[in-house]
Amino acid sequence: EVTASSRHYVDRLFDPDPQKVLQGVIDMKNAVIGNNKQKANLIVLGAVPRLLYLLQQETSSTELKTECAVVLGSLAMGTENNVKSLLDCHIIPALLQGLLSPDLKFIEACLRCLRTIFTSPVTPEELLYTDATVIPHLMALLSRSRYTQEYICQIFSHCCKSLDSETLAFAFVRMQALKCFSVLAFENPQVSMTLVNVLVDGELLPQIFVKMLQRDKPIEMQLTSAKCLTYMCRAGAIRTDDNCIVLKTLPCLVRMCSKERLLEERVEGAETLAYLIEPDVELQRIASITDHLIAMLADYFKYPSSVSAITDIKRLDHDLKHAHELRQAAFKLYASLGANDEDIRKKIIETENMMDRIVTGLSESSVKVRLAAVRCLHSLSRSVQQLRTSFQDHAVWKPLMKVLQNAPDEILVVASSMLCNLLLEFSPSKEPILESGAVELLCGLTQSENPALRVNGIWALMNMAFQAEQKIKADILRSLSTEQLFRLLSDSDLNVLMKTLGLLRNLLSTRPHIDKIMSTHGKQIMQAVTLILEGEHNIEVKEQTLCILANIADGTTAKDLIMTNDDILQKIKYYMGHSHVKLQLAAMFCISNLIWNEEEGSQERQDKLRDMGIVDILHKLSQSPDSNLCDNLLYA
Repeated sequence: EVTASSRHYVDRLFDPDPQKVLQGVIDMKNAVIGNNKQKANLIVLGAVPRLLYLLQQETSSTELKTECAVVLGSLAMGTENNVKSLLDCHIIPALLQGLLSPDLKFIEACLRCLRTIFTSPVTPEELLYTDATVIPHLMALLSRSRYTQEYICQIFSHCCKSLDSETLAFAFVRMQALKCFSVLAFENPQVSMTLVNVLVDGELLPQIFVKMLQRDKPIEMQLTSAKCLTYMCRAGAIRTDDNCIVLKTLPCLVRMCSKERLLEERVEGAETLAYLIEPDVELQRIASITDHLIAMLADYFKYPSSVSAITDIKRLDHDLKHAHELRQAAFKLYASLGANDEDIRKKIIETENMMDRIVTGLSESSVKVRLAAVRCLHSLSRSVQQLRTSFQDHAVWKPLMKVLQNAPDEILVVASSMLCNLLLEFSPSKEPILESGAVELLCGLTQSENPALRVNGIWALMNMAFQAEQKIKADILRSLSTEQLFRLLSDSDLNVLMKTLGLLRNLLSTRPHIDKIMSTHGKQIMQAVTLILEGEHNIEVKEQTLCILANIADGTTAKDLIMTNDDILQKIKYYMGHSHVKLQLAAMFCISNLIWNEEEGSQERQDKLRDMGIVDILHKLSQSPDSNLCDNLLYA
């Protein structure tokens, strides 16, 4: 039974006024959503041929065409009979034609409808392959948007499940298709999980990629297959210990780094390998002992050599212009190799002139090479041993400070992160860095709009203040200014807040320093501590803040600032009874430092705290089943 209202929707599609037609299509779209009966009625009344006509008419506006594609997609989401009716009206050629439009919204609507049709069991998959230009065009559309990627991938993964070998050669093995998969899988877990399960001729797609890694295949094919497997692995679709990664992909990428390969192949090989092994220490170890890779990469810096075998003058000219890409790729791979393992870092640094090469890289004209060199140095600076030796021998801090003076944010983030390592108390570079104006520079970073730079600036200052002389602490406070310090204490970024509390804690250590700083900044610091203890902060933030109070309580004159502040004492009392042991412990340290027997005025302080009921709480805590609390009470 076809209702009159349904007929009304179809009639409006034939109105001579284009604006009324558009409104009619929009109303039809709203009417069919989730209403299978209405969809069936409209199909019976002949809405589909009219919608397809409007969709293909050159005189139709893009908005009208897009709305028609949306309605057709909605009709396709009904029953299998609906899809059959759409196929009978030759919907696929019309939608494929629509993909040639320059308008992205219209393309996405056509693809969404094609996806719905091709994933229906009643649609013959070979309809995708009737025109040889379709697959290349779909590949060209892949990178247009997240949606084009998603829909095309779903079409491919569905239509490639039962391909015969001939079609397989056409749709897959062509380099275009392979490149398309590498684009699809890059940092895209959803697509990678789909691709990993695609069957072609009874074989899983990753197994086909592995076959393409064989040495007798064209180099471009080997490289691109290795990229596909790498990206699927990094997206979590293939395990890092899977044989196809450890025994096939990784060795193939190492092969690409050998000097027999062309410059661009060596660059791509090294960069892809760097990406593959970056998060996984086991893959880093395996790569480091495969084909003498660490030594092989040293050749990247000698290219082209004076006795270069390149006889083709055009090729030589090209390679001279692109030699910096080799250096960038080598630095990237060294950074990944040395990310975790001390022995690998040692091997890298002991490679001929390595530190000199990195130092030279820091001042190269190419931003990409500078960034890669800083990343490499940062990776190596995680080694205590190297900070004490090679980094000192080559005065690495000098070019690093130069890099920090005027660099784009992406370089600043890595360089400042490395500076944090060079400022650790055991690093011999700490002194000369301080003398070269680092305090001002780091205080400047804390004012950056980039949260990563604020974190690194304050982190480096925190490391600088650790067990530092009074003069350095005074310099930090003067350069940073109390206003900026308190701005950082109310920063929306949790890392910034935690590092600022860490800085404050390091500034307020050793009695003379505590008393000196509190005599000049006591009022503001107590105010900040109060605000944090009252605010909505997590356990770690409150624990750090109570530890700062415990440090203040350890001062000789500074402790009076706590004893004369009943509000703070009440807060300490509250945290002694808190349900979280970490906070109880930190509050007890404050009390312990306030009532220490051997210090002047301890009796009066004990009397005041007894009157406030704090001693009773201490007594109760001494009967706590928590051994951690009891041990600390004995100390108190």
